[in-house]
Amino acid sequence: MPEISRRAFTGLVGAGAAGAVAGTAATAEAAPAAGSPAERPFRARPGSGSGRRPNILFILADDLGWADLSSYGAPHIRTPHLDRLAAQGVRFTDAYSGSATCSPTRFSLYTGRFPGRTKGGLAEPIGNRTQGLDPHHPTLASLLKKAGYDTALIGKWHCGWLPDHSPTKSGWDEFFGNFGGALEYFSKLGQLGDYDLYEGDATYKDLRYYTTVLTERAVDHIGRRHERPWLLNLNFTTPHWPWTGEKDEEAAAGIADRIRSGDVLGALRHDDGGSVEKYKEMVENLDASVGKVLDALRRSGQEDHTVVVFASDNGGERFSYQWPLSGAKAQLLEGGIRVPTILRWPDRISARQVSHEPVYSPDWTATLLELGGARPDPAYPLDGHSFAGYLLRGERAPRRDLFWRVRGNRALRRGDWKYYRDTAGRDHLYHLAADQREQADLAKEHPGLLADLRTAWETTDADLLPYPS
Repeated sequence: MPEISRRAFTGLVGAGAAGAVAGTAATAEAAPAAGSPAERPFRARPGSGSGRRPNILFILADDLGWADLSSYGAPHIRTPHLDRLAAQGVRFTDAYSGSATCSPTRFSLYTGRFPGRTKGGLAEPIGNRTQGLDPHHPTLASLLKKAGYDTALIGKWHCGWLPDHSPTKSGWDEFFGNFGGALEYFSKLGQLGDYDLYEGDATYKDLRYYTTVLTERAVDHIGRRHERPWLLNLNFTTPHWPWTGEKDEEAAAGIADRIRSGDVLGALRHDDGGSVEKYKEMVENLDASVGKVLDALRRSGQEDHTVVVFASDNGGERFSYQWPLSGAKAQLLEGGIRVPTILRWPDRISARQVSHEPVYSPDWTATLLELGGARPDPAYPLDGHSFAGYLLRGERAPRRDLFWRVRGNRALRRGDWKYYRDTAGRDHLYHLAADQREQADLAKEHPGLLADLRTAWETTDADLLPYPS
């Protein structure tokens, strides 16, 4: 039995009922393989559906690589539940995170703006208590809440610590999860070396495997009686390091001991552990967990009227499978920012479709606000563009540049062309439709285009906050 506090007892009673459900895996139907003829190009269904405002379930994986799902080409990882989700909606092949690491992407998703618009977004990623999302800044949650939604965030926040920052200070009615960027899955010791599992602003004691705890809480939340449409951000830490599965309590105890001894980041990064097989186990556990959450949504009778988006916060890391992309987390090569992304909304969107339109985190903010009937705050204009017209009305997808900035890298995508500057200050030009792997540098063949894209990047950059020296 996990050790629990008095405050946590009531919560775990509810989780117990959810856990009974969680014991049975959801049934997953076969999904088409990546690029399968069973998938057809996306086409909207204008005029279809009930017209009611949807619930929104946004599921975010942590450091999951672009090809780590079966439906994206993983040859050794089996993800039947996420493949089923893809088969029931739209699989995006050219979807991106808002940045190449955890917290800046979350800033871009929560605010709909480039991370460099806010001081907290300049941290790559946030690593101390002085950094965070300004509670006065409008968010996806605060704007939907103003439009009549109930809002909750379950899982990893990573946009600042108490007392100054938290989801409940930024528009979410409820929060259950961790504040930092990483934690040991059993002890819940986090990146600042202290216990990091909270319900609201109070610690919540539960020493079971974290993915299991989050899944139970999400199942319980979805199964409640809801009087109004709702937003649930479900942010798993899986498959972020440390590399432990739900049966690895002994190995986890060793990591926790190292954290207590003061080797916090060294222990959490787990450079002396992990393997391709362990990573596979973690991703497949994530898939099973998502299956339980989706099964709870179906049983609740809300499936048809809930927009489900699944994505990753950035590209994969050490054991991730990302072929044919180059690069990884923390880089602006495709492997660092192109992520698996799936959307399902049975009431309005047909199944077994694929979209090759470029879309990234701040676009989802703009899209979900429009779907929920919420207006952006004119004092904080969005950098993302709504895809609601494309998804629902058959309009052309937004045509604009996709912009990224991290220390030491810069990137901009315009159509199929990508401008990239590496850590040595060299500029590159790639045609992604012909060269996803970014190996054929066309900078010398197209100097004018390279100059245009570089100028576009620098024009946007000039409007952002500078990095602190």
